[in-house]
Amino acid sequence: MKIHHIAIICSNYEVSRKFYTEILGLDILREVYRAERQSYKLDLAIGGEYVIELFSFPDPPPRPSRPESCGLRHIAFGVENVNVKRTELSGKGLACEEIREDEFTGKKFFFTQDPDHLPLEFYEY
Repeated sequence: MKIHHIAIICSNYEVSRKFYTEILGLDILREVYRAERQSYKLDLAIGGEYVIELFSFPDPPPRPSRPESCGLRHIAFGVENVNVKRTELSGKGLACEEIREDEFTGKKFFFTQDPDHLPLEFYEY
C-alpha cells in the first residue's frame, strides 16, 4: 500500500494554483472545471508522480491551524537540501521558519505555509 494523493480545498483557486505550480514548482497533470459543483480540480505531480489534488469550492469554511486541532497536521515534502530550498522559497516571498534538526533522525527541516495557512514541512532526505 502507498499514499495515492493528498486532497486540498483552497479558498482562492488562482492564488493557490499559482502557489503550488509557480512557487513550489509542482507540475500540472490535469485541470478541469466542474460546472455542476462550481469547482476546479487540479491534479499536481512531483517528478511525474501524482501527489496533490487541489479543489476549489464556493465559500469553504476556514481551516483551523492554530491552535493545532485533530486531523491533518501538515504535509511534508522531501528535499535534498533544506538550506537551498529555504533560500529559494524565502526569495519567492514565503515566510519560512528557521531550520531545525529532528531530534530522532538528525535530519534538518523547516516549515512554511500555503495561502490558506496549511503548514508545509520541507524535510531533508
